[in-house]
Amino acid sequence: MKRNALAGLGAVVGAAVTAPVIGSTLADKPALLGGMPAWSKVQWPEWPQWNPETDEKRLLEVMRSGVWSRAKTVDEFEKEWASAIGTKRSLAVVNGTNALVIALAQMNIGAGDEVIVPPYTFIATVSAVLTNGAMPVFVDVDRETFQMDPAKIEAQITPRTKAIIPVHIMGLPCDMDPIMTIAKKHNLVVIEDACQAHLAEYDGKKVGAIGQAGCFSFQNSKNMPIGEGGAITSNDEEFMDRCYSFHNLGNPYGTAVGAVGVGSIMQGTKLRFSEYQAAIGLAQLKRLDAQTTTRNENAAYLKAEVEKITGIMPYKLYERVNRAAYHLFPFRYDPEGFKGLPREGFIKALRMEGIPCTSGYTVLNTQPFLAETFQSPGYKKVYPAKLLDIKKYNERNHCPENEKLCSEAVWFTQNLLLGSRSDMDAIASAIKKVHHNAEQVKAKS
Repeated sequence: MKRNALAGLGAVVGAAVTAPVIGSTLADKPALLGGMPAWSKVQWPEWPQWNPETDEKRLLEVMRSGVWSRAKTVDEFEKEWASAIGTKRSLAVVNGTNALVIALAQMNIGAGDEVIVPPYTFIATVSAVLTNGAMPVFVDVDRETFQMDPAKIEAQITPRTKAIIPVHIMGLPCDMDPIMTIAKKHNLVVIEDACQAHLAEYDGKKVGAIGQAGCFSFQNSKNMPIGEGGAITSNDEEFMDRCYSFHNLGNPYGTAVGAVGVGSIMQGTKLRFSEYQAAIGLAQLKRLDAQTTTRNENAAYLKAEVEKITGIMPYKLYERVNRAAYHLFPFRYDPEGFKGLPREGFIKALRMEGIPCTSGYTVLNTQPFLAETFQSPGYKKVYPAKLLDIKKYNERNHCPENEKLCSEAVWFTQNLLLGSRSDMDAIASAIKKVHHNAEQVKAKS
């Protein structure tokens, strides 16, 4: 990984954010206005990362063996992943979405049930609930933390509620203590969606080891990339045996057994992991802890730099969070701090500086897929018409804080946080340049 210093950066980074418009040199002027980009290297740290010298031996052994379907390499990966998360068991499956599908199904959550979910998440969280025939019920967010607000959960609980899915979105842990307290009070299952939160910690425990089950994704963009893949983690042996049986065509496994010779004991499906995926995963796991430390160090440094800038409001971690995963570095953007420059113009200006960024999620809980699902024959047979009325559903699931968050958020992806300290300075410098010259940038964009 190249770590060249950026010429002329020190003067920009050292400038106070309240300074007047600079623009006196090409280094001070935003690239959108003809200045030099704050970051001008060939590329940011590439992703995924792969070292042929150390990573390919096991993969080649698997490929040459001809044993590509699930066998001893997957078993080894599952043991290593469970050890990393701090649970008794893990089960590797085809992706994080189906990890959630399986976990819900084997917690006996399905048609007629309701599941508490946040609105600020990837669609897979909600899709998994719908796939099992259950109804997602949305709890609004705390905009400062980007997470489900525990104080708003109980108002959404009904006699139909069976589970809560806290989502450690962007690798920032949810406030799990109050969530677990509410779940215990109402006898609800907690399935952690940790698909973006590999090795994040809350109160001394890895996320994915706090609720009854945890679900992870190993999709290519994730901090633990395998291309595709996922995992379920839990300390509940019987639950994990049922998950194994379900993911393997319903064949009996462990305590999930039936009469000898009867064949499959449950309706299942085929969601098995492959040997070569496991070989890749074992290689990636060796570097995950060190990468997570680097992300945490760079995120803390970058946050300290940019939170000084009027109009930039970085994420807030809950008090009991020991370590985040930082699949994304998020902050909220207020145009008023940038002379009315719209978020789209701000993002465009940052990209011109060589800083990749995006506005993130759009509002999820009003998207058409929900109404389409509710009009399906299966849902009409199970749920009363008043629960399927999309207008009433939207009223019940109105999440005004999430709507504001979706209009404010800006993200940096996790690979940027694997850069050098000077790379973090370049990100901060780019934001400061846009801030100092906001009126001109607004006029130009």
